[in-house]
Amino acid sequence: MTPTLIQGVHKGKVSSAVNSIAASEGFSPEYVQECIGSGSIVIMQRDGHYTGIGKGLRTKINVNLGTSSSKVCLDDEIKKAQIAEKFGADTISDLSMGGDIDRIRKTIFSSTSLPITTVPVYQTVSEIGLKKMTADDILETVRSHAEEGMSSLVIHTVTSAMLAQIRKRKRILGVVSKGGSITSAFMAINECENPFIEHFDTILHICQDHDIVLSLGNTARSGCINDQRDMLQRMEEKNNVYLAEKAHAAGVQVIIEGAGGHIRLDRIAPMIRRYKKMADFPLFVAGPLPTDIGVGYDHIAGCAGASTASAAGADYLCYITPAEHLGLPTVDAVKEGLIAFRIAAHIGDTVKSGVMAEDRSVAMLRSVLDREGQVRCAIDPERASSLSDGEPECTMCGDFCAIKIIQELQ
Repeated sequence: MTPTLIQGVHKGKVSSAVNSIAASEGFSPEYVQECIGSGSIVIMQRDGHYTGIGKGLRTKINVNLGTSSSKVCLDDEIKKAQIAEKFGADTISDLSMGGDIDRIRKTIFSSTSLPITTVPVYQTVSEIGLKKMTADDILETVRSHAEEGMSSLVIHTVTSAMLAQIRKRKRILGVVSKGGSITSAFMAINECENPFIEHFDTILHICQDHDIVLSLGNTARSGCINDQRDMLQRMEEKNNVYLAEKAHAAGVQVIIEGAGGHIRLDRIAPMIRRYKKMADFPLFVAGPLPTDIGVGYDHIAGCAGASTASAAGADYLCYITPAEHLGLPTVDAVKEGLIAFRIAAHIGDTVKSGVMAEDRSVAMLRSVLDREGQVRCAIDPERASSLSDGEPECTMCGDFCAIKIIQELQ
């Protein structure tokens, strides 16, 4: 059997993936190797395309797309995948739950070169049903996705003890994780342990065979800022760290999802730091949203929360679109959400990594009133150009431009 990336590193092998990430992120191959060996960096691989996530690396952005049980338009999902790649997403998650899911996934896969993540239980429950599906059905979907070349798979690791906490209904919004709620309901209906935990070794073997990054889902994330950190979250943190260590020991790269959902702003950084103190595995954060009133503008609220999370040490952000809580996002909404979270990631990187060269370039161009140069350096040049009034100079201040006034004074 071909060794996994971790197993290769432990044997002293410097792979093309390691060299690629070292070159693109500005680190030595030895640093990247050391971090892969400790589990603090993972590399998603797809046909020679590598995305490094973790310690010291640029904060990465994931774009969710895919059909729902009530809205299926393959053309839209293809466009979303293309927009995601064009505007700088690092990975894509296909969360399709409606239509011909196999065909949709394969079409999205062929429409982009980015690494693709899936949540296999979504397809299982969509096609077989919550009351009819079995643990074998779930494992078969996991195996099928792995064989198709997915770069990462998500499982939710709810335990029986966590399920008991969920049933106490102490939160305003109980479990807002779709995968977590499906897994919990499966356990309750069948009066069984979580199949992802019961068959964890089998899942690790599948991930080993295909060198897939295993992502441990965030079932316990809060659904509103009034639902504070609780016993359910503490139990999930401890359980996910334990399973991550087991996966890493088996040579499987692993990411922990946590500190996502809705969290009051002042609580975000302490929560991120708590996770990073517990374990050095890459931390994947959905959002977080620091307010519940931004409906229709949740990508903006999410940018505020995500920049705080990134600055505090989050390695990987899952974007939020303006359609969050409202409906399946349009192509335009996907772009808006992605740009907002690219800004958030960059803000975080200026703090945790001191990455400010791009900001300095824009500032220097601004200091000489080079508006076209600023537009070229913008994160979205098309958008910046469209807001320039079509005039040769900025029309905000006219004759009373502060920069001009001070230049003349000097």
